[in-house]
Amino acid sequence: MKVIQYVLSFFLVFIMMGCTQKQDRLNVEVYETSASGNKLTRVTEFKDSKKASTIILNPAKKYQTITGFGGAFTEASAYLLNKMGEENRAKIIEAYFGESGAAYSLTRTHMNSCDFSLGQYSYAPVEGDKELEHFTIQEDKDDLIPFIKDAMAASKEGFKIFGSPWTAPPWMKDNNNYVGGKLLPEYYDTWALFFSKYVDAYKAEGIDIWGFTVENEPLGNGNNWESMHFSPDEMTNFVMSHLGPKLEADGKGDLKILGYDQNREHLKEWVDSQFKNEATSKYFDGTAIHWYASTFDYFPEELQYAHNKAPNKLLIQSEACVDAEVPVWQDDAWYWKKEATDWGWDWAPEKDKHLHPKYAPVNRYARDIIGCLNNWVDGWVDWNMVLDKQGGPNWFKNWCIAPVIVDPDSDEVYFTPLYFTMAHFSKFIRPGAEVIGVENADKDLMVAAAKNPDGSIAVVLFNEGVAPKNFNLNLKNESVSITINGQAIQTIIIPTN
Repeated sequence: MKVIQYVLSFFLVFIMMGCTQKQDRLNVEVYETSASGNKLTRVTEFKDSKKASTIILNPAKKYQTITGFGGAFTEASAYLLNKMGEENRAKIIEAYFGESGAAYSLTRTHMNSCDFSLGQYSYAPVEGDKELEHFTIQEDKDDLIPFIKDAMAASKEGFKIFGSPWTAPPWMKDNNNYVGGKLLPEYYDTWALFFSKYVDAYKAEGIDIWGFTVENEPLGNGNNWESMHFSPDEMTNFVMSHLGPKLEADGKGDLKILGYDQNREHLKEWVDSQFKNEATSKYFDGTAIHWYASTFDYFPEELQYAHNKAPNKLLIQSEACVDAEVPVWQDDAWYWKKEATDWGWDWAPEKDKHLHPKYAPVNRYARDIIGCLNNWVDGWVDWNMVLDKQGGPNWFKNWCIAPVIVDPDSDEVYFTPLYFTMAHFSKFIRPGAEVIGVENADKDLMVAAAKNPDGSIAVVLFNEGVAPKNFNLNLKNESVSITINGQAIQTIIIPTN
């Protein structure tokens, strides 16, 4: 009898242990993109290892609220889409904006022409037209506006779009040129009116504009393509005394105004000017930044400084791309190799050369986005969504790489690994998500996490090394053991309980 009781007790304990273990196991979905061939692939089998590190999620520790992730509508991309066959055009738009694709939620477009336009143009072509009676967006109606409207139709939840001018029309500038120069003070009010007119014109086409950056790259671009220079205080004064009041007077005070819009190494002086006091801060909703200062350094100290200077303002990465490179066609392996170079490889000052080594394009995207998320950035926007095999069209021949490359002559599409890298964030971290605390014991594994409005948690990891890594992911009293391949980015979804 005692033997039977002992056996029954043993089995009861065994069953209870099994139930406890089952309750303690964290329920997850895991998606991976890797150099070994995964492309946002659902993975379910993981290797056991005694060398696993530990990652602890802390939803109680909350940071910034996410505005969104996405890319830019450019005339170059829109023109190429119009040259593609109907099936591939729809496929690309669904891949970026559809529920089955990357579900982009934050986008940018250029006001007037930019380097990724087919040529130079302005919405205010008539010289001396201070009241902008001849304002027209006719140039956008063939390619750009149809692209945006098709994206809107494909998007289930919709997306935000902000405009960025590269330059005012030449007749408003001190050098009477699309490239370089400054806005003449006598046209400050006219230029503010230009923003208001733009919103109305796009509204008439059925497109709502969410906001603006004041000027793309106000420090200039070496006088190569469309540009217009501001100093920090000049931009602050323009917004404080002209743009902000004009939008407010026209009933458009809810439009977002983002200052700066260039590289992070100069961020401090710009936020110091924008957020100097209550008067200067009033009309700025946040700051926009680019990543071109370095191929590997995401400037966490500068990002932290910007947040601390204005903790309730937006901090949005508004442009990034693999620049100064002709795209590599149908070769996924290249995007994982440290062979790419950027503008600084050839042209950066000697003192900054160390910031521009050869790099792997996927590494750069993954490192930068995770680094940004862990340093208060709430939105991250890529540059062109679609380019051709040359890295254009681009009137200046400033070739770059986009996540999707096309050959319109043969109607072929190449979804590069950069597309899947972007989707690891945009698809799974939704607007309104809150970045949450993460304790990560492995310094060679980059991790960021966010809790979505529906209660689900998205954890994005990047393993830059060639060897797989094992880790235990812990949330409260639940845990799961996971393996990430070498040279891989992984998104783990913890569904709503």
